[in-house]
Amino acid sequence: MKVCVFGAGAIGGHLAARLWRGGAEVSVVARGAHLSAIKADGMRIDAPDGSFTARMRATDNPVDLGPQDAVLVCVKSPALGSVAATIAPLLGADTPVVFVINGIPWWYFDQHGGALDGTRLDALDPGGAVRAAIGPARAIGGVVYSACTVTAPGMVLVEHSRNRLVLGELDGSLSARTAAIAAPLTAGGFTMEVSPDIRSAVWSKLMLNLATGPLSVLTTEPGRENLREPAVERAMRAIYDESAAVARALGCVPVFDVEASIAGARKSGHKSSILQDLELGRPMEVATIFDAALTLARLAQVETPTLDLVVALARVRAKAAGLFA
Repeated sequence: MKVCVFGAGAIGGHLAARLWRGGAEVSVVARGAHLSAIKADGMRIDAPDGSFTARMRATDNPVDLGPQDAVLVCVKSPALGSVAATIAPLLGADTPVVFVINGIPWWYFDQHGGALDGTRLDALDPGGAVRAAIGPARAIGGVVYSACTVTAPGMVLVEHSRNRLVLGELDGSLSARTAAIAAPLTAGGFTMEVSPDIRSAVWSKLMLNLATGPLSVLTTEPGRENLREPAVERAMRAIYDESAAVARALGCVPVFDVEASIAGARKSGHKSSILQDLELGRPMEVATIFDAALTLARLAQVETPTLDLVVALARVRAKAAGLFA
């Protein structure tokens, strides 16, 4: 199976290496020093289940790779426009595209059903570029849990063994194409789930992002430092409650253990993805993770006072850093 991972940062690099380890013919689209290192020495993974180096084709130009059996898009959401502009050479007639991206995806209301079916969230796909280049028929949802960091060009540190990817068709079907993508990842050591309810999976991850991301942006500290303050824990619990209420109002059933999440955060020194972006001066996923959640809250007519406040403050912080327009 030929699989291209478009965006080989921490998450994309980890997935690409697991696909390679599971027997897929893997290529990556990357850039800069990371690309040079992968070309020269492969992708080095240091993980609790062992360290290994995956050797794969790497380029910054999809034309070099040609049509694929599947593409995994693992860029941060601000880069989706550039993916839309360059992905065409990777797409055969039936090539599916898995979007492994944090936050509310651009396809959220496609094949959703109900009164909001077909609603377009323009801020998540400005000008409809992704829809035009890829479209919902190719799209597969992806929700990933993997705490990992690029420690040097071509090197990814995986912090724990609980690495999981949830795949799901927009219409809830259990398809052959999702099973085909899951197979080499499973063989490569990733825990895989193919879900008939990908939107609930989106909300299960988004609840974590919302409860930890804005607060970490404000404090620039990981959970174990933030949770030394009782008021921060109260705010986190309120955000979990508010975001779960939005999910339920939209017909989703997120699976989330608040107590386990808070207990884990108390011990975690891992910095959230959006905090890493702030510290590294990269465009921040404010629109897809923070603002889109509030847009859906308004569509669902659910009040979210705590989330409104912390998102507003995090938005100010991102704008002050010049990382969100």
